[in-house]
Amino acid sequence: MKRIIVYMMLIICSLLFVAPLFWAVTTAVKSPAELYLFPPKWIPSVWKFSNFADAWTIQPFNLFLKNTVIVTLMSTLGQLISCTLVAYGFARFQFKGRDLLFLIVLATMMIPWEVTMIPQYMEFNYLGWINTLKPLIVPSWFGSAYYIFLLRQFILTLPRELDEAATIDGANKFAILVRIIVPLMGPSLILVGVFQIMSCWNDYLGPLIFLNDQSKYTLTLGLSQFKGMFGVDMQSIMAITCLISIPPLAVFFFAQRYIVGGIAGTGIKG
Repeated sequence: MKRIIVYMMLIICSLLFVAPLFWAVTTAVKSPAELYLFPPKWIPSVWKFSNFADAWTIQPFNLFLKNTVIVTLMSTLGQLISCTLVAYGFARFQFKGRDLLFLIVLATMMIPWEVTMIPQYMEFNYLGWINTLKPLIVPSWFGSAYYIFLLRQFILTLPRELDEAATIDGANKFAILVRIIVPLMGPSLILVGVFQIMSCWNDYLGPLIFLNDQSKYTLTLGLSQFKGMFGVDMQSIMAITCLISIPPLAVFFFAQRYIVGGIAGTGIKG
């Protein structure tokens, strides 16, 4: 009886989370006359799937998609390379002030992005990068404190005997990283990659600040174009929202077992 009650509570809670998604999908395929009915009509009388194609062609979403893919792929690649190198250094190298430097890196996580937003804008403006994709890509090639911490914790769980055996065979530090450490870091690297993909794909504030020309817009900025001064095209907003939600949902669905393994593999060893 207790298990039945627990399952019923879980089903009710899951419905609360699924309801907004269901509402978004049904709103995307409604006719304009059914959008603002009261009481709301959950199931449309006619399912207008043409709304998706119409909303996609109202704005140049093919261009927005291209820009988003470029930013996401380049940023994710930058985070994986830079964070792996830094995490390997903190985990395997002994040097004076290493622990203090690592604490300083971790302390940067307490600084909200809103605090550094204006200095970054001034810096990128001085470099002439405003209204380009560079401000959204280049910072990722300098690492993230959170990802560095995750990867460092995973590397610490790997036995040093692997490094020593490779050193005896004549491998240098870089060869040990590329040939031994990185192949074993698969779940953690996938975890970092998925987190970064989600972050870049859904980023709105960064593109809003650094991009001015519509030809440089990402999908999130393109979505905001449906909100005008005198009204909101709710039908198109829901249609585009459903479409741009598919890639991150697919990434999470196929990588979820690696995400769990990556989190479990980081451990708490320090």
